[in-house]
Amino acid sequence: MTAAPAHLSVTAAEQPAGENSLDVTVVLPCFNEEAHVLQEVERITKAMDDSEFSYELLVIDDKSTDRTLEVLREALPRFPHMRLMPFRVNGGSGTARRIGTREAYGRIVVWTDADMTYPNERIPEFVRYLVQDPGVDQVVGARTTEEGTHKFLRVPAKWMIRKVAERLSATKIPDLNSGLRAFRRDVSLPYLRLLPPGFSCVTTITMSFLSNQHPVEYLPIDYAKRSGQSKFHFTKDAYRYILQVLRMVMYFNPIKVLMPLALTLLGLSFVKGVIDVIRYNFGITTNAVLLFISGLLIFTLALLADLIVRSRGET
Repeated sequence: MTAAPAHLSVTAAEQPAGENSLDVTVVLPCFNEEAHVLQEVERITKAMDDSEFSYELLVIDDKSTDRTLEVLREALPRFPHMRLMPFRVNGGSGTARRIGTREAYGRIVVWTDADMTYPNERIPEFVRYLVQDPGVDQVVGARTTEEGTHKFLRVPAKWMIRKVAERLSATKIPDLNSGLRAFRRDVSLPYLRLLPPGFSCVTTITMSFLSNQHPVEYLPIDYAKRSGQSKFHFTKDAYRYILQVLRMVMYFNPIKVLMPLALTLLGLSFVKGVIDVIRYNFGITTNAVLLFISGLLIFTLALLADLIVRSRGET
């Protein structure tokens, strides 16, 4: 279900002229962060006020069940660059980031979290990287440590998913699902419709850029223990990460997923056929035939899927 934003609680210098009127939009999704959300707003605001960039802080309340929205509304007069967007229904962090990016006034969009885990005082550094190097379209904060829940399960699972993504995208990926990143808004617009509602939206935007040859750079960052309760569910979200990586590669480069499987099956069918000819006096078993037909069907599907991708005219 897609969350529709409620009527905006404006500040942000009482509404800029429109898109591309600012240097930066920082999109900050919030869900039940009342205890520390103002600390995060203050940290981001101070960092951006001390920088050379014009900006807005677009804070999206994802239908919090605590006092997060009330706390933010009360703080609006203190933060003239903050724009508050409350959702009527909970849509997930991916929905918040998608709508926030679409509604952003900045030429560069920054994604981060409101749970005190990311070094948001370094946001100007990420923006500066993009400004100084026009050849880079996205800068991602690569975490040097893992501080989340279920650490003994998350570390090997994330390593495996990242290696699959690296293999399929043919690119080194230091951190596949970091929540801190800056990217050019105009480059991201064609891919916003692909963003899922949950945490795997960060994986999606990474894979979308890499699959379309948009340069992505990584800056090492520290990662702190989160404040409040984690919304990450290991089994469900790990499954979504894997599925989303495969979905992105299938969307942009399906031949990379399907062709190795097709060639493997065709190779096995050839070997099995040779063995059958030797063992059964030129007789071919049903298994060899099924392997050959399966490989041929997947081979054909890979070519057809690749043709569809190339004929879309959007990549």
